[in-house]
Amino acid sequence: MRVTAAVLLVLCLLTISHAWDCQEVENIKNLMQIDAGLGQVVATDTSQIPYYLVGDKWIRLPGSLKHITVGPAGIWGVNKDYAIYKYVAGNWVQAAGLLKQLDAGGEQFIAGANMDDTPFCLTRSATVGYKGSGSPLPWTGLPGAVKYYSCGPFGCWAVNKNDDIFLMSLNQDCQNNGWSHIDGKLSMIEVATDGSVFGVNSAGIVYTRDGITASKPEGTGWSNIPMSMHMGHVTYDLGHLWVVSKSGVTMRSSIGLDGILVIVYLII
Repeated sequence: MRVTAAVLLVLCLLTISHAWDCQEVENIKNLMQIDAGLGQVVATDTSQIPYYLVGDKWIRLPGSLKHITVGPAGIWGVNKDYAIYKYVAGNWVQAAGLLKQLDAGGEQFIAGANMDDTPFCLTRSATVGYKGSGSPLPWTGLPGAVKYYSCGPFGCWAVNKNDDIFLMSLNQDCQNNGWSHIDGKLSMIEVATDGSVFGVNSAGIVYTRDGITASKPEGTGWSNIPMSMHMGHVTYDLGHLWVVSKSGVTMRSSIGLDGILVIVYLII
């Protein structure tokens, strides 16, 4: 009998998991809402004071706002009376219309919802060109009813008063194909500049949408991001997840990779 020994296969399996390293942001307190985009971070606190992050310092912006947003469309905000403002050359310039929440994350267009949960869109040309009274501001009403609304490169996501989730394809001229229902329940949702989607549900649990691509903008499912507190607001940009707890604590999380290398030798 002849016995032949040979190594037929060396199989290397690398198991990779994602882990979020979260740290409290100690130099800002009592934030109510935060938004990040294109390397910029803005926020408002419970006293409706708006802030802009420079390095590790929060610079107070003029005025009083209950919601602020930053992205390809610039920096915009709304105050307690639902008045809309654009940040131009260091000052807030009021824009026509009334909204309770708005988002600058689309491709240089603005999306938002009013106090009746009616969604609106402002075209790219009107958004970029707006510099004050006299500039055209043709708000386009959209179908449906949403309480929170955010856009990115692959579409706009929204939630309604029942925490149902929806996705819409919306271009810079505000043309759309209506809302598509997405599984799950969220109380707020944010789309990052790179198309990533994050949200918080009514219990304060943070989720991210998996599998989002240009060819599959709806993604494939939701994954929980473990947090030590009940969260109320979330935003993401350039590898950093910013989360505000329901008690006003701000956390910044960075994602890393944990790997396990397994080598299997198959010998005959």
